[in-house]
Amino acid sequence: MGRLNLKKIAITLGVSGIILFGASIPVAKIIDRHNTKNNQISIDANAEEKKDDVKTFVGVNEEGKKYTYDAKKVAEKLSKYDYSNEGKKVVFLTFDDGTSKTNTPEVLRILDENNIKATFFLTGSNIENGGEVAKDLVRQEFNSGHAIANHSYSHDCKKLYPGRYLDFEAFKEDFEKNDKLLKSILGDNFSTNVIRCPGGYMSWKNMNDLDEYLKENNIASIDWNALSGDAEGPKKDAQQLADYAIKTAQGKEMVVLLMHDTYGKEETVKSLPTIIKYFKDNGYEFKTLA
Repeated sequence: MGRLNLKKIAITLGVSGIILFGASIPVAKIIDRHNTKNNQISIDANAEEKKDDVKTFVGVNEEGKKYTYDAKKVAEKLSKYDYSNEGKKVVFLTFDDGTSKTNTPEVLRILDENNIKATFFLTGSNIENGGEVAKDLVRQEFNSGHAIANHSYSHDCKKLYPGRYLDFEAFKEDFEKNDKLLKSILGDNFSTNVIRCPGGYMSWKNMNDLDEYLKENNIASIDWNALSGDAEGPKKDAQQLADYAIKTAQGKEMVVLLMHDTYGKEETVKSLPTIIKYFKDNGYEFKTLA
């Protein structure tokens, strides 16, 4: 009887071992799959976390945020010819049609020497024509805390406003092309919500479609209420440009000053120290548009 029990026990243990051994294979697979799934979840979570960590820059870098002013508020004031600012004087130095390899470096040097920031309304065709040097200047503007805005790719008024009427699809395509170029230079995490229409918004007809587009996409179109005259009328020397800028800024608490840093604007560069000195001496704060 004892021997029989021992046999039964041995057989039972043998069968149990076979069952456990056989079961261990699918159990291992299940555990392995479970661990793989957990690892994938962990990887996905880390990737999402890294994605969240990527900073986005709208018009300016982190340093440049200290100098910005709400461009939509400025655009609204300009549209109403309201240049008051609750007793506080503010000036926005704006430069169109850059970058250029000749004048943009000098403009940046003067701004840096005076520790002030400006807004650059960039034209894509000029940037591409200037090659890597012009693209490096865009990076220098951005990295220095200046504001970057869109002034179209082509600056071709006949294409954008045939017969002085807006061709909205051509306009949209042209500005989106410039947006892509700026992203290719400054990174996919860069965007700008500020544009300036070539020739100024005020100059063209049939702008209703653009108005709707700007509103839907939270974009500010900025014209100006003062200018140095470096693209209007007969050619002026540096003193004449400075005098005209000062004259057109008179009596305004909020000044959006139009100038150009493209090719052929050497006199603009020469006029800039005088213009800056005037606004400093008269208590203006220098801001950017973003």
